[in-house]
Amino acid sequence: MASVGTFRVCEPGQSSLRETLAEAVALPSVLATMVHSLIEAWPAPVYTQPVVTTRFLGTRTTYVCDPRLIHNLLVDQAGSLERERFMLRALTPALGAGILTADGAHWREQRRTAAPMFRPDRVRSFVPAMAEAARATRARWLADGSPGTVRDILPEMMRTTFDVIVATMVSGDSRLEVGPFGRAIDTYLGQTGWTIALAMLNMPGWTPHPGRQAGAEAARYLRRSVAETVARRTARGEPGSDLLGLLLQARDPETGQPLSDESIIDNLLTFVAAGHETTALALTWTLRMLAEHPEIENRVLAELASVEGDRVADPEAVDGLTYTRQVVMEVMRLYPPAPLIVRRATADIGLGDRTIRSGESVHVPVYALHRHDMLWDAPQRFDPDRFSPEAVAARSRYAYLPFGAGPRVCIGMGLALTECLVILATLLPAFRFVPAKREMPAAQFRVTLRPKGGMGMKIVARHGR
Repeated sequence: MASVGTFRVCEPGQSSLRETLAEAVALPSVLATMVHSLIEAWPAPVYTQPVVTTRFLGTRTTYVCDPRLIHNLLVDQAGSLERERFMLRALTPALGAGILTADGAHWREQRRTAAPMFRPDRVRSFVPAMAEAARATRARWLADGSPGTVRDILPEMMRTTFDVIVATMVSGDSRLEVGPFGRAIDTYLGQTGWTIALAMLNMPGWTPHPGRQAGAEAARYLRRSVAETVARRTARGEPGSDLLGLLLQARDPETGQPLSDESIIDNLLTFVAAGHETTALALTWTLRMLAEHPEIENRVLAELASVEGDRVADPEAVDGLTYTRQVVMEVMRLYPPAPLIVRRATADIGLGDRTIRSGESVHVPVYALHRHDMLWDAPQRFDPDRFSPEAVAARSRYAYLPFGAGPRVCIGMGLALTECLVILATLLPAFRFVPAKREMPAAQFRVTLRPKGGMGMKIVARHGR
């Protein structure tokens, strides 16, 4: 057994008492690293080896970065996996048992019922609302912006994507407020590092930790806000044609049963919180990466010139933004909003020459997979041409997983990508984004992948705007 990074890389078998004592001594530093950012606790070989098994305090975890084995794990053996307990402890107080956190029959029922809401034709129908929200951001920046003002781009993008959510999911319900809602999400996610670390160390759920009370209050606020939104819609007597209306009218295609009231709240909150958070992060990292690479930004601007004005609300015009889409895909390779897939085996699983025992953890470290030396040429380099049709066709589908894979692939993938394109097509022709600091902010795991300390940038109107 060799010590690499925070955990010990090991071969199957029992560890010695000496090694167990050494791990116990290291516990404080391990906890500090995990709380700061879980990806910093990964062993270094996850960036260079196809499979890595670690052990800490008696718990074995296998990290899988071989696309062939990832397919075998997430597709062929999906029925022998369940959600990992430490991630459930982090998410369920806020999101309940919705499509992101449920398992088994309850998950399958919700997935079947929700799937029609995210069909391509439905996503395309939301493009005008996306364009309107992006134009509101553009107008706000033009009205109150100053060339010397540094803004944190992440909350700005959070506000824009929240406006899209409100327009497409709850038909402009003005009582669902972006400011308090966004602050509650920040507060809740801010303490999940502690929640995850303590759960991974098998500490009980009641263990006190910094931010625990504030996180619980934030979760109550989020659930109460969404429950009140659902109640207002129900009292109106007309479900509507947005995503909330579709949830209220949805029926399981196999059983004909509607979603329960609790499931409607759980899933609407999941779509609102997870949907606007991850899309805003993708946009934030994209604006920074384009600022770092003006030659790529110029190619994007040349393509966006074809959809300026009213055409940004045209779904067919947005579909034609092929290079801009490649840029977003490459950004999500380097900075995947969801940087880790975690599962627990419910039965023994054969994975190549290894066996994952029932009850053990198996992780796909997406952030490491996307920067893996065996899978990507110069993996740290920003190169959108990696996602040209020819390059994609030559690469394993399971080397790139910003939206997961298998039965649990992200249901909102098409919605998120389209939203990114519409917002970029609206904002980039109008503004330059100048980083406030030369250094790229560190990527920090907070369930999602956030820029540590925010993403400060100057927003400067382009000539003639």
